[in-house]
Amino acid sequence: MPSRDPHRRDQRSYRNAFRSADYRRYFPAGVFSTLGSWTLRFLLGWSAWELTASATWVGAVAGLMLAPALVLSPVFGIVADRVNPRNGLLITVILQGAVAAAAATAMLLDLYALPALLLFATALGVATSAHTPLRLALVPALVPRESLPSAIGFSAITFNTSRILGPALGAWLLSVAHAEAAFIAAALLMFCALPFLMIISGAPRGPESAAHDRFLVQLADGWHYTRRHAPIRLVFGFTLVNALLGRTVIELLPALSGQLLSGGPTTLATLTAGAGLGSILGGLLVSRQGSGEERLLRLLGGALATGAILVAGLGYASSLQAVVVVIALVSLITTVAGTTSQALAQLLVDDAYRGRVLSLWTMLAMGAPALGALAMGWLADRYSFPPALLCFAVLSMLMLVWLYSRRRKLRADSAG
Repeated sequence: MPSRDPHRRDQRSYRNAFRSADYRRYFPAGVFSTLGSWTLRFLLGWSAWELTASATWVGAVAGLMLAPALVLSPVFGIVADRVNPRNGLLITVILQGAVAAAAATAMLLDLYALPALLLFATALGVATSAHTPLRLALVPALVPRESLPSAIGFSAITFNTSRILGPALGAWLLSVAHAEAAFIAAALLMFCALPFLMIISGAPRGPESAAHDRFLVQLADGWHYTRRHAPIRLVFGFTLVNALLGRTVIELLPALSGQLLSGGPTTLATLTAGAGLGSILGGLLVSRQGSGEERLLRLLGGALATGAILVAGLGYASSLQAVVVVIALVSLITTVAGTTSQALAQLLVDDAYRGRVLSLWTMLAMGAPALGALAMGWLADRYSFPPALLCFAVLSMLMLVWLYSRRRKLRADSAG
């Protein structure tokens, strides 16, 4: 007789992603590319504050690193459904390394000013908007379904360990060498990922019929599929709340460091390390979850409600130690919510639409913080961070109440 205990059922559906040989081959590539990417992102954020001392410009630079996802992610989602994602990742990692190398060259030639910074941030945003849908399409092809939460959790651990080590490396190089050396290090780290990507088999191309369809036809099919799939729409709503709440705060760490704490690169690196530590713990938590959808949805909603309370109190933390603790907790909650929403989207979507639907998830997860960072940065410059953070927290809580009312309606309809 089947067990009626959903917790026990979730535990039986858990399988460690490292039991899959292709995932073991992929993992070092993710480590190197993510570490290089976080080093580069730290350097661009630090440059924005150094050049302008403006939270608005820091938000604008953060936005440019994320905003291309709003426009380009659906296009690259179609690409991910048509090609072997492994081959696409080889290209996007090279492009991100090239951005870091170009920034180092601009510094050496004394051409690194605000216009150049905005160009590099935009270029990184374009490369990232291609990289993320391809990575999201590749990972499910490397592991069985029951290993998806594990694989996504370990990817989050990699991402957020790099959030500690990348900024730490960048801050150390800024203190002992020149900024161009830090940019060169970021480029080299990303190029180190290439040999590991080349030894995995990757995912097969999409169906031959889909490869001959026009881009606009496939894009419309992806939109229609998502619009008709109520559970995926609900997950996307929670993803939007997370993007506008914790993700926005993390993107504005350079401004929070400068405005709340009057800090320099070391203070920013400390805050970023605290965020990374919280995210590692969040990734570990999600990596131990099974593939039960109801359990994951409860975890997602509880994490976001807790995150709204933490963000509301962040502006009133007065010391570095207090800010680091709150940032670590916000980051933990953000990682739990982000990886759980991604796992739910991966579990709910049909394979034929995976690239397109996950590209829409990327558009929300990466594009919404671009707008959020710009809006919060403007509010912080005009009114200071405490009321800006409180405003975003209240808005997020109202959105959560509405989403939970929609969830109850979906459950009632399913029961009927």
